[in-house]
Amino acid sequence: MTTTISEPPAGRAPLSFDAAVALAAGLDREIGRVIIGQERVRREILTSLLAGGHCLLRGVPGLAKTLLIKTLADAVSLKFSRIQFTPDLMPSDILGTEVIEDDAATGRRNVRFIPGPVFANIILADEINRTPPRTQAALLEAMQEYQVTIGGVRHALERPLFVLATENPIEQEGTYPLPEAQLDRFMFNVLIDYPDADDERRILAETTTGADRSATAVTTGQDLEAARMLVRELPAASNVVDYALRLTRASRPHDSNAPPVVREFVRWGAGPRAGQALLLGAKASALLDGRTVPSPDDITAVALPVLRHRMLVNFHAEADGVGADDVIAQLLAAVKP
Repeated sequence: MTTTISEPPAGRAPLSFDAAVALAAGLDREIGRVIIGQERVRREILTSLLAGGHCLLRGVPGLAKTLLIKTLADAVSLKFSRIQFTPDLMPSDILGTEVIEDDAATGRRNVRFIPGPVFANIILADEINRTPPRTQAALLEAMQEYQVTIGGVRHALERPLFVLATENPIEQEGTYPLPEAQLDRFMFNVLIDYPDADDERRILAETTTGADRSATAVTTGQDLEAARMLVRELPAASNVVDYALRLTRASRPHDSNAPPVVREFVRWGAGPRAGQALLLGAKASALLDGRTVPSPDDITAVALPVLRHRMLVNFHAEADGVGADDVIAQLLAAVKP
């Protein structure tokens, strides 16, 4: 079965389903050629990328977060930008600024806009929680509306746009936790853990030689954007939509169908944007597996990265050492497809 985009953007040819599957497989192969192991992380990032979302990455230093993101940009031949978030970073350092220039020929002064690093396709917001909320919020408009407003003038951002923000879970002194409104803008919250022993041995052996491990482009930004549109065109059966709805609503402690674990340990549950992320993530997951229709298992597969930053546990949970992942595991056990 071949599925195409029903209404491609002007000037762009539709992308067939088989071509989109090949694109996703090619990206995964190229990233895997550079990044050893971390198969789950690679899949979750690709799922978010194809679903048109943004990612929050949490992991200790030295786990190749920056290399992974840079490799993804190289594999699609897209402009990559890294923003190192620090306490003194200002919104203009991210978005850009207007400067006044003198025109020697006319004697007039002109205002010129100098774009900031947000004017890229793949953006690494490194240690985003080290900058104050005012600067963190500078990314909100870009992530949601693909534009920035400077001096009352709107500047469009080029698509595709993929924002990946990192947090270091072991250093919390001098940090500013992301507000819930900004957390909700990230489709996935991806946890990066230490590699297993075999993968770590390969890392030591293969990355300490002179061999070139850089990625080469295997697709274009135009085809990637077409694949993201195709993901939205994939049909979802009513039982898949209903499962996403029931999971989202059951994550709220005051809902009549919330399981006991949610009522006991959750202070605030997931909103409607979580349901959208579950469905889009499930569609992208199906495409990665070469299937034209998502199943309830695809909803389950993306539930952790979609819900873990949207469910706020209460003090009782923190005192008992119960985290969001523990609650979500019991939620999935209680809410059957």
